[in-house]
Amino acid sequence: MAEILSYLAVALPADISAGARLLALQCALRMNAYMRVELPAGLLRGLRISVVEACHELAQAGWLSVVDGPGPAGIAAEIRDVLTQSPARPDRRRAADWAMRRGCPARTGATEPQLRLLGVYLSAHGEPSSGEGLIESDRVVRGCGIREQEFQGALSRLTASGFLNGWRICLESEDLYWTLAPGQR
Repeated sequence: MAEILSYLAVALPADISAGARLLALQCALRMNAYMRVELPAGLLRGLRISVVEACHELAQAGWLSVVDGPGPAGIAAEIRDVLTQSPARPDRRRAADWAMRRGCPARTGATEPQLRLLGVYLSAHGEPSSGEGLIESDRVVRGCGIREQEFQGALSRLTASGFLNGWRICLESEDLYWTLAPGQR
């Protein structure tokens, strides 16, 4: 999961919204060997984003081409970027399901795509047993499409919602240290 999130951080322009990044994550994880993906309407509703806007953003960035939809049945699309060394399809599907569950509002305590994506990102980059993580804060900002001035507020909101136990940014290195709440590991 962390590799796909890192890939998307590089492949997508910095100004792509969190909602579009959540859609791109699901597309990258659910695509077939021909770089095509079909996402049913129920899955799209579960993302709780504006799918039309997200598809438009990803198409404008040249990352995705919508073949059919978005409509009542969902969307069919083709990934325009080349994914290298993608994991086996069953592994990607399990990761896509994990990302949907991990980023749901009931788990993150947030409905905003930005906070949900941040929750998925921190979960994917943390140590599964301890819930602790360490990463450069600028990588998180870039990977989640968060503006620098909103980053600490977003972390504080995840802490207030009970998703994070705590976090801090080291002044010298600007590394982000965090601990997921016990129920989030």
